[in-house]
Amino acid sequence: MTRRDLLASVAAIALTGCAVQTPESGLRFLTPEETASLTAIADRLIPADALGPGAGTAGAARFIDRQLAGAYGTSRDLYMRPPFLPGVPSQGVQSPLTPAARYRAGLAGLDAHCRAAFAGSGFADLDGARQDRVLADLEAGRIMLADGGRAFFELVLRDTIDGFFADPHYGGNQGMVGWRLIGFPGARYDYREVVARHGEPYREPPVALA
Repeated sequence: MTRRDLLASVAAIALTGCAVQTPESGLRFLTPEETASLTAIADRLIPADALGPGAGTAGAARFIDRQLAGAYGTSRDLYMRPPFLPGVPSQGVQSPLTPAARYRAGLAGLDAHCRAAFAGSGFADLDGARQDRVLADLEAGRIMLADGGRAFFELVLRDTIDGFFADPHYGGNQGMVGWRLIGFPGARYDYREVVARHGEPYREPPVALA
C-alpha cells in the first residue's frame, strides 16, 4: 500500500498512569528503546516521500507515548470486566490487556522476533526492506505475539494515523506535516476573507491550537 493509498483509505480521523520516564527523555510511558522501534514502525507505515517526512519523524511515537500515559493507555473510560469472549470485528478487541500493556508486550515480542531472525538486530536496526517484510508478516498474522500479531499491527497502524493527523499539541504531526499533506487548514478562527471566493484553492498555511 502506498502512502497516498493509505491516506485515501482513512474516512475519519480520531483525535483520540503507567511507567513514568525521566524528564530528560521527554517520555511519559515508553522507554527510549521502545520509542526507537515505534518511530521506525511509524516511518514505514507512513513513509517519507517528496511531499514530506514520515509519521515517525513527524512525532507519531511521542503522540502514542502521551496517549499511553493517560486515559487511553489505561482504558480508564472503558468497561474492562470479564468475561473476555471472542467478538465480531465491530466490537473491537476483547482483551483484559490495556493499550499500554499491549504496546509493552507487543514491542518486546516484535523486537525478540527480529533479534532471533536477524542475528541479534532489533527492528529499529533493520533496513527498510526488512522492516517492511516484518510488518507485512505481522499484518498477515505470520508473527505471533502475546496479544496476536495482526491485532498489534492494527493497533499501531490506527494510532500512527491518529498521531500523524492530530493537532501538534498532542505530540505528533510536528510542523503540521500531516495537515499540509492533505491541505487541511487546521484550527483557523474563521474564513470570512475567503468565503465568497468560490472555486479557488485555499492556500493559507494551517494553524495549530497553540
